[in-house]
Amino acid sequence: MRGEAITDPRTWDQALRALPHPHLLQSWEWGAFKGRHGWQPTYWLFRDGERPQAAALVLRRQVSPLPFSVLYVPKGPILDYGDLSRLEAVLGHLEAFARRVRAIFVKIDPDVRADTVEGEAVVALLRRRGWRLSPEQVQFRNTMVLDLRPEEEALLAAMKSKWRYNIRLARRKGVTVRQGGLEDLPLLYQMYEETAHRDGFVIRPFAYYRDAWGRFIQAGLAQPLIAEYEGDPLAMVILFRFGARAWYLYGASRSRHRNRMPNHLLQWEAIRWAKGQGCLEYDLWGAPDRLDEGDPMWGVYRFKQGFGGTFVPHIGAYDYPARPFLYRLYMT
Repeated sequence: MRGEAITDPRTWDQALRALPHPHLLQSWEWGAFKGRHGWQPTYWLFRDGERPQAAALVLRRQVSPLPFSVLYVPKGPILDYGDLSRLEAVLGHLEAFARRVRAIFVKIDPDVRADTVEGEAVVALLRRRGWRLSPEQVQFRNTMVLDLRPEEEALLAAMKSKWRYNIRLARRKGVTVRQGGLEDLPLLYQMYEETAHRDGFVIRPFAYYRDAWGRFIQAGLAQPLIAEYEGDPLAMVILFRFGARAWYLYGASRSRHRNRMPNHLLQWEAIRWAKGQGCLEYDLWGAPDRLDEGDPMWGVYRFKQGFGGTFVPHIGAYDYPARPFLYRLYMT
């Protein structure tokens, strides 16, 4: 199996979609986006003959002022993780690439379930090769996933009764949901900023999200949905899709009119949109590290669970310290 650096967007995305469980964060568009914000993307495709067997979008960032860099493979590499020999070949390539470009370490974040025999075997292989669970988990380690294959009536029936009631209540109380576009980007950011101030988390400047949201909307890979009451925007989600999956990556809501339950109707319309796009799964993006009421994400988990989402634990991000001494300094 040989690795080749791909420079054509269509070739990359076509090959990625042909592999098991392709992820948005391994798409050409994601690498291009990060390339405009301090990272250098390299798109490694691994083939046996002409058939794609694995893929790894590797993001590289210089550690200024040192002559070293760090590498990150977000939600990748993409391959059949049941084939450990194939995984070992890809890991060997990434380890050699890290040494060649003077990287301190390379981080991978496999989209592999932790509660499976396959996940246990992958973790065992990583440890044997000197990879370690990363102290820096960039993405949420766990998530909530909704199976979109049932009909809408069955999806509604699988929800908690209070969630179905709140969806109907939102409609009765005059909440409507519309699709947004590029012209809504300032509004979306304003709502996101309000939510960040209220809930105490840090966000980036508008220019970053204008690029992230706008480019994916233009590429047909993202869709904002906005819940309104009498023309007043109350809540929003921005959905992303790639292959047979959709992701709820961004959401925001205002404090007013919460009794009209706009978020319940908004998520139902998000589910309907994802299903209408032909997606088979809806990833609600983010769940607690542990299923414990003391976890700060417990409320978010309960909200997502109410829609019928299933808790999916992943093995997490693993680092390969290509330069162990510098890695220890970097992580302290």
